[in-house]
Order: sequence, then C-alpha cells, then structure tokens
Amino acid sequence: MSFPLIIFFIIILPFSTSLTFSSFNISNSPWLPSQNRILVSPQNSFSAGFQALPTSSNLFIFSIWYSNTSYNVNHNTPTIIWSANWGFPVHYSASLIITSDGELRLLNDSSRTNFWQNPPSRNFTSTKLLLQDDGNLVFGSWESFLYPTDTFLPNQNITKNTTLTSKNGKFSFIGSNNLVFQGSDSYCFYTKEFLSLWDDGRVVRNGGNPITSADFGSKHTRRLILEDDGNLRILSFYPHRRKWVVVWVALLETCQAHGLCGPGYICYSDGSTSSGYKCVCPPGFKKILDPESCVPKIPIDPENSKFLRLDYVNYSGGSTYTNLMTYSFDKCRSKCVEEQKCHGFGFKYDGSGYCVLQMNRLVNGYWSPNTEMSFYLRVHQLETDPSNFTGMSEVLDTTCPTLITFPNPYRESNKTTLNIIIVTIIFTFEIASGVLLFWTFLKKYVKYRDMVHTLGLGLFPTAGAKRFTYGEIKLATKDFSEENFIGKGGFGNVYAGVLRDGRPVAVKCLKDVQSGESGFWAEVTIIARMHHLNLVRLWGFCDEKGQRILIYEHVPNGSLDKYLFKPGLVRLEDRDSDPNTTSMSSVEQTCMLDWNIRYRIALGVARAIAYLHEECLEWVLHCDIKPENILLGDDFCPKVADFGLSKLRKKEQLVTRSNIRGTRGYMAPEWTKHEPLTSKVDVYSFGMVLLEIVTGVRNTTEGPSWMPSEEWYFPKWVFKLGIEENRMDEILDRQIKHCYDDNVHFNLISRMVKTAMWCLQERPEMRPSMGKVAKMLEGTVEIMEPPKPTLFYL
Repeated sequence: MSFPLIIFFIIILPFSTSLTFSSFNISNSPWLPSQNRILVSPQNSFSAGFQALPTSSNLFIFSIWYSNTSYNVNHNTPTIIWSANWGFPVHYSASLIITSDGELRLLNDSSRTNFWQNPPSRNFTSTKLLLQDDGNLVFGSWESFLYPTDTFLPNQNITKNTTLTSKNGKFSFIGSNNLVFQGSDSYCFYTKEFLSLWDDGRVVRNGGNPITSADFGSKHTRRLILEDDGNLRILSFYPHRRKWVVVWVALLETCQAHGLCGPGYICYSDGSTSSGYKCVCPPGFKKILDPESCVPKIPIDPENSKFLRLDYVNYSGGSTYTNLMTYSFDKCRSKCVEEQKCHGFGFKYDGSGYCVLQMNRLVNGYWSPNTEMSFYLRVHQLETDPSNFTGMSEVLDTTCPTLITFPNPYRESNKTTLNIIIVTIIFTFEIASGVLLFWTFLKKYVKYRDMVHTLGLGLFPTAGAKRFTYGEIKLATKDFSEENFIGKGGFGNVYAGVLRDGRPVAVKCLKDVQSGESGFWAEVTIIARMHHLNLVRLWGFCDEKGQRILIYEHVPNGSLDKYLFKPGLVRLEDRDSDPNTTSMSSVEQTCMLDWNIRYRIALGVARAIAYLHEECLEWVLHCDIKPENILLGDDFCPKVADFGLSKLRKKEQLVTRSNIRGTRGYMAPEWTKHEPLTSKVDVYSFGMVLLEIVTGVRNTTEGPSWMPSEEWYFPKWVFKLGIEENRMDEILDRQIKHCYDDNVHFNLISRMVKTAMWCLQERPEMRPSMGKVAKMLEGTVEIMEPPKPTLFYL
C-alpha cells in the first residue's frame, strides 16, 4: 500500500467510524464534536451526541435521535427528538464536560457559558450521563423528559409544567391543552388536558375520552410533535416505506393556526404546495416586504369607502376584533361604518346573530368553507379590484329588487254635501265589516317585513318563479340547438342557455307531465319556494304550446359522477389482488376532490335532503339520489338537482310497480315490495352515493372474478374490508392516493362508511332519518357499530 493511501485512511477513518458507549462519565470528559462519539441506549433504540445543523456543517447541537428508524429518505438526516441547545448551536471546537464537583457543562470555545439549556444541578451521587431505552436522557435526578423541546415520546408524562416549542420558536403547546402563537395568542384549546402518548396510538386525557390515531392498535414507533406550521401531530414510522406517516392532527385545516401569514394576508390551503398552504393578498391590497404584509393599494378613507364581500374568509386577531349579537346585516354593516378603525366585518346568514368587527388591523386571515360566513373588507370607494372569494352568497346577487306599493287614499269630494254623507256612510260600513280582515293583513305584513330586515334580505324579491314565454326560451337556447345540449335525464332533455340579462341557465324540457296548467303552476310555485344553499335554484318556467319547461340556475362544474368515475380506473379485481396498485395508468398530479372536499359534498347533500324531508312546508321525496343529480359549483359546493320533479307527476305513478322511479343500483328494496314509500327510500340512495364518494367505484361495478356473481354485493364488500377487517385503506378511491396519505383522514372516512352502512339497511325502520344522517356525518351524534347490510337484488 502506498504512503499517500495510508495517510488518507488515517485521516478518514476517525470521521467515518462512530465510537459508541453506554454512559458518559468524568473519565470520558471532554466530549468533542470532532470525536464522532455516540451515546446509545441499552437496546440501541436511541442515540445521543453532537449533530451538525442542516444549514451549517460547523455548528452543532447536542441531540437525541432514533437509532432504528434509519434516516430521513429525503434529507439523509436522523430524526431528532430532543436537543439541549437547539436555539444556541456551538462551534466545532465546543466540548461537553463533567466537572470534578459533578456539574454537566456544554462549553463553546473558550467561553465559560453553559449552553446546556435547563442544566442539571451538581450531582455528587452519580456523575454518569445515561440514555434509557424509552429515549429519556438521565443525569442523576435530572432527566430530559422534564424539559422536552418539540416532541413527546410514548409513556412520557405530559404535565402542565411541560411545554413543547416548535423549532422555529413561534408556536408552543402549553398547559398540556393549549396551542398558542408567540406565547399568548391561543388558536386551539382542549378542555381535557393531555396526560401521555401510548404505544398503541392513544393520547390519554384527564377525565375525557382518549384521542386515537388512524392506525390505532398497530405496533409502530410513534411520536407527538409540534411542527413549524403550528400544528400538533402524531407520527408513526413505517419501516417498509422508510417514512414517518401522519396519523392524527390537531387542526384538519393548517390555516387555522395563527401567524402562518403576515398581517392582511389570507391563508389559503388547496394541497398544491409542499407546505400545505399559501398566503395571498385580498382584493384591493398589495404585498410589501418590510414588514411582510398586505396593505391597501389606495389608503382607506372612512368617509369614502365601500365593502368587498369575501365568502368563506375569516379574520381573527385577539383584542383586534369585537363580537356583536345582531340579527340584521344592515345593523352589522352600520356598526363598522361608524367606527373609524374598522377594517371590515364578518356576518353569518344563518340567523345566529353572528357579527364580528375587525378593528385596528387585519391578522390571522384564512379561507375555509367551514367558516360558514362572509367577510366584508373595507376598501376605498375608487378601488376597482373585484372580489375573488365568491361562493356562498353568489346566488343572492342574481335577484332583482321589487317595490311594494299601496293604492293612494280616496280624495275627498267637494261637489255636494250629499256625496260627503254617502261616502261617509259607505266608508263606515266597510270599516266595520272589514276591520278584522285588515288587521290580519297588517299583522302578516309587519311579520314579513321584520323577517326580511332580520335576514338582511330587504332588497330581494318575494318568493316565486318567473313565467317565461316559449320565444324567450328558444332565443336563450339558440332554438334548442345541438351545441347547447348538455344532458338527458329521466324527465327530459337539458340545454344550456343565456337569458337576456346575461344569466347562464339550464333549461329542462319535461316529458310525461300530466297535470293541468293550474296544477303545474301550483307545483312550480311550491318548488320555487324551496331555498337551500345545497339545492339548485329554480328561476322560472314555461307552460306554452304544449311545452312544460323549467329554468334552473346553471352550475358550471357539472355533476359529481364526472369526478368520481373517471376513465382508466383499475378494475375492482385488481384492487383486491394488490392493494398498492395505482388506480390510474399514469399518476395524476392534480387532485380535484380531496377528502375534505368530498366530506363537504357528502355533508351538503345530506343537509339538502334533510331540508326536503323535514323543513319544507310541502313534503318532498327526491326518489332519484345519484351522483348524476349532484352538481358542483365554482367552489365545489354541492347542489342537488331534480329534487322537486316528483311532485309534477301524479301520486299514483310513484307507488305502482309499473312506474318505478329511480336508477338501478340506488333504489331501495321498498320499490319491489308492496310497502308504502317513505323518506327512507332517499336515505338508502344517499347511503349508496356516500360509499361511491369514499371508494370512487360505481356500485354496479362487477365484483372480482374469484367471487360468484350471485354473492357479490357492493356494500357487503365495503363492510368486510372497511369495518370487519379494519382495512380501510383498501377501499379508498385510488385517484387521490398519490396526493394524500390515506391515514390522515381515517376517522373522517370511518364516520362516512359507518353512516352509509346504517343508511343501507334493508328494513326502512332500521335506517336513520336524513336529519340524523347529517348529524352523524358532522360528528355530533355517536355512531354505533352498524349491522352487515343484507344482499339485495332489484
């Protein structure tokens, strides 16, 4: 061997080979980063020593990391769970020493400052630094479990005195129940304190039900960590994937954490960025760098200002906002106008009286449909930017004001005294006979007026559908041309059109409607009065030249089935044979319907059907719930279509077996039996749609080849894998497996599957009402374990 090669090995070997030892005592002192020494636990589960910072190879922190989880696949760095000096890194020449009087000190160069945060006091009984198999670093009576950094380990006691702090120092988990930003701004609070994380994936709480992870019960290496986005998460390590997987999160929407974006920004989460969120300026505002924030393009003048509506946007800023209880939109708006420092106000259109004034500054803004509110942002009167956050209230802008007028009073005649006497007698007689009727009318008018002002709808028209002429419909649809044809349903063809005022509409030409003109008008009036966020709005009708036509609002994104059942999906047989098989021929980078959007679609449809069953003055059965009748708006807000067409047919047509309504695969067993039809037929259909939303598989899909066709039943397959065998990940839609980890939303998906199983019971009395179904999906009602659905043939 040549001399240069020998010199090379002498230099390289000390740095490439780590020296491990079970304890560090005074005889091993000092401990230098250049020595590449590692302290290991008895079973080699954890390691401790100096680690270089990812940003600098010359700065070190003394840390504890996992020995058996190998390295992070992306960065080739160990998973650090504790550090003695994360905020105060030391140089290459630093040393860890144990003094002669039993003191543990971390020194940087010639400095005598102890950089070991929360250092142990002098210990004369034991001068050994030991690392235990549970990850606890012990020096006499001092232990690292009492001073955690950003991580809790299984079986580590969580007390009110232990605090987690994110690596960037912005977020803390204090008092074992409160997530705060910059030490005082709370954004997530648990009434029951955390006590400890268990090996099976549970977080035990003081006096409350435990929090369970998505992979509860399985044997995995776990940790509870507060990350730099302010979210508290439970992570499990999967050895075969060499990856830490999120199995529980405190905030399902990352943007609910405070401080992620600067003042004025709106935090927007769409899954398109690696961080999970992005910060955008609202309309009328621009970005500045010092300090990083959004400021008005035109300085706001309180005397010359207006408000831009931002749907699903919320700002919250501790002492900078004021809660009011007012049931009128106009009063909420006037309160903000009166305040010079009011930057905007939030209002809910649900009659709850929720009104919030945002004072002094705009902070912690975020977009989420879960806010169920609109924020009205104050800008200068000359600002021309349109609002780019629309959705919840957009339908209200399509209406036109209607003025209510009363006839002028009678003018007194001055011709003759006789006329005065006659008029006086007639008036007195009429007033005596009609006082009761007039008083009744006045009470109803006052009640209606107060209700309109309360809901903030004073400028909107009274309920009712507009009657269009056949010529107007032909002009709007270009004489029902082929280019305007957009679909065909059980009730007739559907065409796209544009009215004279520019509104896009969907025109449905009905067939087999046998009610007379007066009956048709009465039924249409009832349907037009059904107003709900998740129902397609009926704007008018046409009953002319033997044509029965309904004019609906146009929903741009089409029906749900186009997003669930895309071409190129793997056959169900392939899914069963290999659970890890990709569901598409090539990985799609853009996922339109993630789990949060699918959950909101399911919940919106449930609320709409519950409204038809339980809240309408006229009882309405839909009788044809399926993905083709669920339309998606601009923000994927679901809207149920064809919900009132059953009322336009004769009732005897709905109950005879020769005129069965509905679609194969979605019809309840009652249709084939001599049993009365109830609202439970819609509950059954909704349950089948709910399973399709979760699996992305049409319920009429043929089963795998190894299963006899007479034994195949789609709900039974889902029940077997998802509930009996707890293999929920094998039934999930493979379209979005490449964008999201299937364990993150386990509890959400489990609630959807169990709710669907209750909806698919054969006996109607076993199925819940749609109102209860909505509460089961919301999580406000406990869901019992459902029975296995019975095989059913239509």
